[in-house]
Amino acid sequence: MLQTFVLQKKGIATAAGTLTCALAIGFVMQSTDTAQQRYGVAGNAIPMVKTIDASDPANSLLDVQAIKLTSAEFSSAIEVPQSDPEVVKVASPKSVLPEPALPTMEIADACTISAVAQPIAAAMVKLSMEAPCLPNERVTVHHNGMIFTETTTFNGTLDLTVPALATDAVFIMAFTNGDGAVAQTMVEDLADFDRSVLQWKGNSGFQIHAREFGAGYGETGHLWESAPGEIADAVTGNGGVLTRHGDTNAGDPLLAEVYSFPSDTNGRSGIIALSVEAEITEANCGLEIEAQSLEVLGDYSIKTQNLTLPVPDCDEIGGFLVLNNLLQDLKVAAK
Repeated sequence: MLQTFVLQKKGIATAAGTLTCALAIGFVMQSTDTAQQRYGVAGNAIPMVKTIDASDPANSLLDVQAIKLTSAEFSSAIEVPQSDPEVVKVASPKSVLPEPALPTMEIADACTISAVAQPIAAAMVKLSMEAPCLPNERVTVHHNGMIFTETTTFNGTLDLTVPALATDAVFIMAFTNGDGAVAQTMVEDLADFDRSVLQWKGNSGFQIHAREFGAGYGETGHLWESAPGEIADAVTGNGGVLTRHGDTNAGDPLLAEVYSFPSDTNGRSGIIALSVEAEITEANCGLEIEAQSLEVLGDYSIKTQNLTLPVPDCDEIGGFLVLNNLLQDLKVAAK
């Protein structure tokens, strides 16, 4: 509004200034000798324009004394219509139509977090989560004592394959802001597998080593991080498989390794030697590192053990610490 007033005032000032300039210019054009020389005098002269002095009170109003005011006259009175005595006033009836029902459909929240768990071969679970408003976010997965850290994709999704540790498998996915989701499924073939878990925090250097039926280090049947085996072998009963879980690129992540062996479909008898090893690196030398083991027993209960391990000084980088008693060896029989 202030700008409008300024423009209006400016317009008024411009109009007043234009009128003043016009009067002044008109006076000069009509009164100078130059005009007489240019346009001539006497018979050739242009008639002078009569100028009215607006400051003279006598010229400020029109002379209306000679105007006679008149008014129209009617020869007869105008008749006013009379109301009809037969008209009966009644109230309008109310509508008998039912009022339309208001829509009750709810609009889904665009930021809803959802998760689905689906059982697949080898007593594994395909775990999927959608969190469209939490892209590239840290999320912690909890399942029957096993915990590991993952990171959502750029569009807020997460797709994992996780070994089940219970027939009634419940998975909790929790974000750092308190949001999360829960997924649940039944895993009927868990009884067909022996399963051992090792979990730790950060770059501690822990590894599970499984040497099946007397295999030596580096031989066929020695499973570890660099030779984890195939899920297909676990499905067919030809051998075990080692899976690692957790995002190692996340800050101070929670990580887990799971060894699974198909004890119910195996065709061999013997011992599977399980050990936990820790490589001495620049990240852990001279420190104390911690880990926890989880073993699924025959009644589906979970046996846990905690470990605190002092790591030698950094002049031992490249060596390994071997723990043979943290995980129990598996005794399997041919089926």
